[in-house]
Amino acid sequence: MKEERFGQARGILLAKSDGCSVYQFRNETGDGTMTCYEVFPGAMLSFNDFHVKYFDSEYVPGRNMFVIDHCREGKMEYLAAENAYAYVGAGDIKMDRRLTHTGRFVFPSSHYHGLTIGFDMEIAAAALAEEVKDFPVDLIKLQEKYCPGRYPNLIHEKGAAEHIFGELYQVPEKIRIPYFKIKIMELLLYLDALELPKEQEERPYYYKTQVEKVKAIQAFLAEHMAENYTQEDLSVRFEIPLTGMKNCFKSVYGMSIGAWLTDYRMNRAAEFLRADREKSVAEIAGLVGYDSASKFAIAFRKIMGMSPVEYRSAIR
Repeated sequence: MKEERFGQARGILLAKSDGCSVYQFRNETGDGTMTCYEVFPGAMLSFNDFHVKYFDSEYVPGRNMFVIDHCREGKMEYLAAENAYAYVGAGDIKMDRRLTHTGRFVFPSSHYHGLTIGFDMEIAAAALAEEVKDFPVDLIKLQEKYCPGRYPNLIHEKGAAEHIFGELYQVPEKIRIPYFKIKIMELLLYLDALELPKEQEERPYYYKTQVEKVKAIQAFLAEHMAENYTQEDLSVRFEIPLTGMKNCFKSVYGMSIGAWLTDYRMNRAAEFLRADREKSVAEIAGLVGYDSASKFAIAFRKIMGMSPVEYRSAIR
């Protein structure tokens, strides 16, 4: 298999045929794939499926780009301002010129699934005019509308845009390229017509020191899951204001500290139930921080959809 530099990093080219290239990226935390299509000259569509904790991008902007990212599942950390970070979550649309796309992108849930539509402006603007005569969208003006500055612009649009993106993920192979072309044009028309509020809702972003402390809290809780700490305890231990800690944690991990810890404990409990049949449910409850086996069973059912005993029986 051939190693190539694919814009953002060194990837292994797994397959290439009929305008479609599949790349694999690996590091010590997992791997990911990008399935890329050239839809028309200057316009690239890629489907991104990463099961890693982070991805190191080597992308250096050499062209005038307009790039649209859609997140279907997971979370992705990105640079939102000088030494400050924000988070893309399911349903979010991130648009930028790829001016700050070099460096490490973190996936807090160790998973990210989405797509990217990239336009090389010099080539795509001319090609678009040839693809559809009198196409009413000016790609340059659209770039200026959504990417006026250096840092990405994030919008959460649950309406028609989500419907357009949703249809891109499930397309029969024999009609992929023409269908992709139609849907991308539909998306451009929609974005051109969309009226942005005069005062856009500001997404919270967090400074590097805050993010580092929240990640340290998450690692601490994972390591000490058998113990119980109040959020006030964590705030004092890691020297971070309580409200800021709660808000930052939820932005990074997509759920509250309590919800994340319960989810983590139940998934670890499921591992114990699978791996060691000699351990009783009460013993496993203690390993994940529960003094009461009955309270543990209730929490386990809420997350896993069945009791610990039923779960263990189902995997025989």
